Amino acid sequence: MLKVGDIVARQSHKQDLFFRIEQIMLMKGERIAILKGINLRLIADAPLHDLIQKSPAEVAHYQREDDQDIYNKLRFVVNQRKFVQETAQDEFYEIPGRILHLDGDEDYLKQCIKTYQQLGLEAKGICISEAEQPKKIRNVLQENPTDIVVLTGHDGFLKGKKDFRSLDSYRSSRYFVQSVLEARRFQPNRDALVIFAGACQSNYEAIISAGANFASSPKRTLIHAFDPVFIVERIAFTPIDRMVSLKEIIQHTVTGTDGLGGIETRGQLRKGYPRSPY
Repeated sequence: MLKVGDIVARQSHKQDLFFRIEQIMLMKGERIAILKGINLRLIADAPLHDLIQKSPAEVAHYQREDDQDIYNKLRFVVNQRKFVQETAQDEFYEIPGRILHLDGDEDYLKQCIKTYQQLGLEAKGICISEAEQPKKIRNVLQENPTDIVVLTGHDGFLKGKKDFRSLDSYRSSRYFVQSVLEARRFQPNRDALVIFAGACQSNYEAIISAGANFASSPKRTLIHAFDPVFIVERIAFTPIDRMVSLKEIIQHTVTGTDGLGGIETRGQLRKGYPRSPY
């Protein structure tokens, strides 16, 4: 008997993704599970009879493959940065952009903060549900000065919907749009406050139009939990006098151009001089 916390896959989707059961409810006489992707920012639902429970060995193999992909991305990013730093003048020091990350998923937030730290970035994380983010973003920004803000969590194109432009067709896109609008009322300059917003299958066009610099998802595909981290890393370590290369920044992500996109944005790395011996 399936229960909350079990790791499962959907037979109707050829068991392509693994989910954790977050909730089980009765809808129209049928038991329905609310599912959360274990490495993708997706919330879905499915009848219990469509779900197959995964063994610990299967879950470990699934996670191991994902971990290897992330490790390869991190290694590439770090090695590339080391090369740039080794060719820079030693008398200068660097201050990368500060990051404020609001996430509707506490587990993903903890993983992202750990990854920011591994990449040498100063990041503060606050777990706030997608629906609460628009109400709290202004106060959070006032209390936590930052250069870059990430607004994410879970999203998804609702079953039975057909209009990809309507915010009513998505689980959380409306909240991301409202949060971006509030953040832009606080700081209209897109280079003074860089915003990433969205999750799996989010309404990309609406989020960008609201004022985000980067968002998901141009082709309404799924995005990885760490995609916002890889976007932000490039912004934080690109010098303030340069524009971030849009093609390069998307290539650094797990998902690529199907899941992520953005507009011309100035980097947030500042150099200082002289370097202190202390």
